[in-house]
Formats: sequence, structure tokens, C-alpha cells
Amino acid sequence: MATPMNDLGIVKRNIVRADKAAVEKLSRFGVATIHEAMGRVGLMKTYMRPIYTGAAMCGTAVTVLLQPGDNWMLHVAAEQIQSGDVVVAACTTDNEDGFFGDLLATSFRSRGALGLIIDGGVRDVKDLEQMKFPVFSRAISAKGTVKATLGSVNIPVVCAGAAIHPGDVVIADADGVVVVPAAVAQQVADAAEAREANETDKRARLASGELGLDMYKMRDPLAAAGLKYID
Repeated sequence: MATPMNDLGIVKRNIVRADKAAVEKLSRFGVATIHEAMGRVGLMKTYMRPIYTGAAMCGTAVTVLLQPGDNWMLHVAAEQIQSGDVVVAACTTDNEDGFFGDLLATSFRSRGALGLIIDGGVRDVKDLEQMKFPVFSRAISAKGTVKATLGSVNIPVVCAGAAIHPGDVVIADADGVVVVPAAVAQQVADAAEAREANETDKRARLASGELGLDMYKMRDPLAAAGLKYID
């Protein structure tokens, strides 16, 4: 999803956020469960990692398109944040500079942000951890940025390989980051709930000593594929 030049320098103030009840329900499940329930789509690239152990979030996206080495639009985005939002920042090209630190986190939190997902670098990690402000990023870098070139806020972007629109749901935990389109948020939440219930049953059976070979009825297909046991 390339960003046309006429989409630069835009701030969309009125966005349609995913249904709050669907977002709350999605927040009960992990990234892996949601990804599977959605048909194994929506994951960001695996280089997106939490900046501290235990960081996690689930909220509606305020999207940002940054220019390399320039964090101007993160300041612009702060005004558009509502309670329960997660800021999702992409960049027009690969860049690992430290776009974000504790001061912007303080500003974002005051507006109700639940965290930041950024395909770029962040700094002030110790302070962010002490604040318990969750961030998932491409890199950690002490290198600062300038404020000189326009990007955009609340336009569709591709962040770490995942397409995301303003108002979509973004969920992040130790397993990664997944994007759920707002239009299917309730459907995916219901599917994740069903999957979790199914896994709870399977977990109990495995804990009792039953083998996955039998529970998943693998023996016949394995034999058909040519697996042989030798004593």
C-alpha cells in the first residue's frame, strides 16, 4: 500500500473507531489466538518487539505516517487521541531513529492513549518502563529526530507489513502485534472466544496424559505419509 503524495500533509479528525464492546472482548485474548481466529492474517513483522517485558495493549488505532528522522507528526497525532486509542506509526522508508521518548509518552497518556506501535526507533526506555507505557518498536535508538517534514495522521498505512486503517483494533503482547479490521472486530472476537474455549478443553486432555497424536487423530495420516516405527 503505497501512500500517494497527495495523502501527505493530512490530518483526518473524524474517524470511525471499532465498537467498544468488540475491543473489550478482544482484549481478553492473546495475539496468537486472535491471529488464528482471524484466519492467520493481520500480523506485523516479527521484528516488532516490546521495549520491556510484560508490555501489552489492545485499543483502536490512530495512525501516523512519519518521514525518516522526523517526529513532527507524532506531536500532531497527540491532539487526535481519544481514551482507549493506540498510536500506530509507520514511516515512508525504513528508519530506526529514536522518534519517541518519555515526553511524548506523557503527552499521549494524558490524552488517554494505551500505547504506541512504531515501525521505527524509540528511546528513554528506562523511563517508559517506569511509566508502564507500553511500546512495540522496530528498534531502540538514542538518536534524536527533527521536526521539519510533513507526514499525515489518520490515513491508511502499512506498519511493519500490516495494513491498518484508522479505527482498526491493534493487539500487542509478547507474541507480537496483530491488526483486526474494525468491520470484523466483533466477528473475530467471537471466533477468538470459541477458539479459547476449545483450547481450554484440549489443554485439560493433554494435561491428563492424552497424546496429541490421538487427540488430533494423526496416526492414520502419518501412516499414510509413510511414517514407520522401528523397535
